[in-house]
Amino acid sequence: MDRFSFLNAAHTGFIEDLYHKYLSNPDAVEPSWRSFFQGYDLANADYSLNGDASASDIKVPEHVFKEFQVIELINGYRSRGHLFTKTNPVRERRKYEPTLDIENFGLSENDLDTVFDAGEILSIGSKTLREIIKHLEAIYCDSIGIEYMYIRKPEEIKWWQNKLNENDNHPQYDVEKKKYILSKLNQAVTFEQFLQTKYVGQKRFSLEGGEALIPAISNMLYQAVNKHQLEECVLGMAHRGRLNTLTNIFRKPVRELFSEFEGKDFEDDTIDGDVKYHMGLTLNKTYQNGKEIKMNLVPNPSHLETVDAVAEGITRAKIDKKYNGDSSKILPILIHGDAAIAGQGIVYEVIQMAKLNGYKTGGTIHIVVNNQIGFTTNYLDARSSTYCTDVGKVTLSPVLHVNADDAEAVVHATEMALEFRMKFQRDVFIDLLGYRKYGHNEGDEPRFTQPKLYKAIAKHKNPKEIYTDKLLQEGTVDDAYIEKIKDDYKSMLETEYEKSKEDETSVVKPFMESTWQDFVRADEQEMLKSLDTTYSIKDLKGIANVISHVPEGANFVRKAERILNDRAKMIDADNLDWGLAETLAYGSLLEEGFNVRISGQDVERGTFSHRHAILRDEVTEERINLLNSNPNNNGEMTIYNSLLSEYGVLGFDYGYAMAYPNTLTIWEAQFGDFSNGAQIIFDQYMSAAEDKWKLQNGIVVLLPHGYEGQGSEHSSARIERYLQLCAVHNMSVANCTTPANFYHLLRRQMKRNYRKPLIVFTPKSLLRHPKAVSTLNDLAKGEFQTIIDDNVKRDKIKKLVFCSGKFYYDLLAEREELKREDIAFVRVEQLFPLDLEKIQSVIDKYKNVERYVWAQEEPQNMGAWSYMLQRFTLVKLEVASRPFYAVPAAGSSARFKRRQQRVLDLVFDK
Repeated sequence: MDRFSFLNAAHTGFIEDLYHKYLSNPDAVEPSWRSFFQGYDLANADYSLNGDASASDIKVPEHVFKEFQVIELINGYRSRGHLFTKTNPVRERRKYEPTLDIENFGLSENDLDTVFDAGEILSIGSKTLREIIKHLEAIYCDSIGIEYMYIRKPEEIKWWQNKLNENDNHPQYDVEKKKYILSKLNQAVTFEQFLQTKYVGQKRFSLEGGEALIPAISNMLYQAVNKHQLEECVLGMAHRGRLNTLTNIFRKPVRELFSEFEGKDFEDDTIDGDVKYHMGLTLNKTYQNGKEIKMNLVPNPSHLETVDAVAEGITRAKIDKKYNGDSSKILPILIHGDAAIAGQGIVYEVIQMAKLNGYKTGGTIHIVVNNQIGFTTNYLDARSSTYCTDVGKVTLSPVLHVNADDAEAVVHATEMALEFRMKFQRDVFIDLLGYRKYGHNEGDEPRFTQPKLYKAIAKHKNPKEIYTDKLLQEGTVDDAYIEKIKDDYKSMLETEYEKSKEDETSVVKPFMESTWQDFVRADEQEMLKSLDTTYSIKDLKGIANVISHVPEGANFVRKAERILNDRAKMIDADNLDWGLAETLAYGSLLEEGFNVRISGQDVERGTFSHRHAILRDEVTEERINLLNSNPNNNGEMTIYNSLLSEYGVLGFDYGYAMAYPNTLTIWEAQFGDFSNGAQIIFDQYMSAAEDKWKLQNGIVVLLPHGYEGQGSEHSSARIERYLQLCAVHNMSVANCTTPANFYHLLRRQMKRNYRKPLIVFTPKSLLRHPKAVSTLNDLAKGEFQTIIDDNVKRDKIKKLVFCSGKFYYDLLAEREELKREDIAFVRVEQLFPLDLEKIQSVIDKYKNVERYVWAQEEPQNMGAWSYMLQRFTLVKLEVASRPFYAVPAAGSSARFKRRQQRVLDLVFDK
């Protein structure tokens, strides 16, 4: 008997599944099947089997062998079909080898009319090879190409295969759905044409060539609400197609948009506003069946993909706050450009967050408006990868490539993407392959750099014309219907255009206004007002007791137990260091009902081992946050060691703080200079969002700073950069010298009835400095001090030295060693806004001062000196600092000490 006779009765789908299992783990397959698959692999590699003694006894039945060749053909289409699609509307596709020709799978034309059971894999039953290929071409090589076979979860792969087999990847929409798609296409196309006519040459970054985005998103949101019970979406996108999206999906009044095109001033003269294609919008949309969705289009700068991280942070905050951790109620959608998604590193950082506990949002739908060009750069010069979406494979996310001219295919692709996201809570990418009708902006000439491409585009019908022809041919609509929907929409635009001429100003509507309805906007004077941040000693001791004892049943390593014992000793001695004061600030806010979120690299322990917010059980490795075990808490603390990212994580936490103002949201840099990698967030959001978009934010950024001989990279947090960003009332910048002042600063951040970003230059060596300590009374009864005066005999003072941060202790040590009584140190704890009134009151106390000095350890072209020179006009200041240098600090510790001493010598006139 043939040893493989059992194959004659086996189901082809079963064989296929078993074969995939064999490929991933041969030992998991039953021995007889394993022997068969080994034989098949050998035969497939060398049909004659000549010269291979180990395979001489393997005889695979001919018809089974042919079935396997058809299975391999099917797998070829599944794995490589996306390379041979009809997805490019204006260019010939690049050629790839090997092709999907049947000869490459050991088949020939003689097999085309042979019936194969392998058709069952495609849910079409036993069919001829010719029919099987027809189905494969329809599924994998028409207007939608899909990449999914690299996914490592068989359940997800099977889901895609079943989904694609349902209708051969071609939707069968009813008349009403087709009319809906046409109506949204009509809006998208007519809107752009109207703007082109009325505002010739004005920048609008039109969607022309990718208008199918509008019906796709509109339908996807409808499906999300009505099929998946979604309640909210957060959309992040750059400027290409943004005005179209604002108008035709987010229903921004076109009258307001036309006023912006006219260049009218903003009605609110306390802000500078922004260009129209950067604005955000929040609205509640109610469908005819009464179901509602809240939609948020996040404001964005021209730093294209920056908004990705912010949108994800907003989404996570809403998941935590509004939906009790249920990510199925809210959907983040990111709309990318093809050049940007391939070229901007922030995209990779955001994608790497997708499954991390502190940052996951239940899956994001990424849509690329693929113009096949970046400004003037051809796609072949813009990336090394085959596709712009290849970054999505980092997380093994499925990718759908779609011809933007095929409106139904685009809508179908977004529906499948939505279903996948809702079922598996995973990212999915849609590559909407179209073109850009004009240049980068409407005043640009693209033929300078792409003459051939733009000749083709000039002759090409737009997606509405293509879809209209299709529906007319089908008999779904007639010419009268087409003209009516066009005239109705255009008439509306004309009416609103005329009305906009009556408006004298433009309006900037606050983003997520309902979230911020209990907060006021504050000017500089308001920011300088004192605020009660006291908290009783009794309650502080209660918190201290919780964080200084090992919980019952926990097994901490001895060093961790010693840390807790040290906390208890500090409370008993009434001698609190920086880490304990910080922890008590968080604990007091938790008791008062605020939440605390901290993230950044190694923040759980702290870079300098001062925080230890999370302790691990050495037996179970359970993460234990002692602050959350306090029975008096009315809030919760979450703290996450982040991925090794600054740009992405700060953007995420900024977004989180934007959507959740009653959470103290903190991003801490591992070293202060690491913030360099996130500079775009500081420049475009933190320092400017309130002035551009009326958008408050209470994000706190902790930047370790101080010169301690650690070289140029880990000395300076670049104070000068943040002070240069400061103006009017945009944020606060502090460099504290005592644990108590830092404690009150953190509490003040949440106790205010407004929010401003806060930059704090935090210490390293001061974390354990014997003089950088405070008492419980300092915490319980004090407040944040913007200025700290010296405790000296004022009538003896001849030189008044102003300084900030850790350098104060260096100056203090030098004064004590020299036993000088003629120099006093005034600590500027808050650098912005500068409390000039309090500084003047301090100056007035020193009647015999002859010289006023600003002292800093940074070089003269860095630190706060330039800022003080501009803003501090009360007295004439001298400067004591390092001279001008290109780097913040020397790499040699010996040279560092010499330079540090020279600054001290300048202060003390040595």
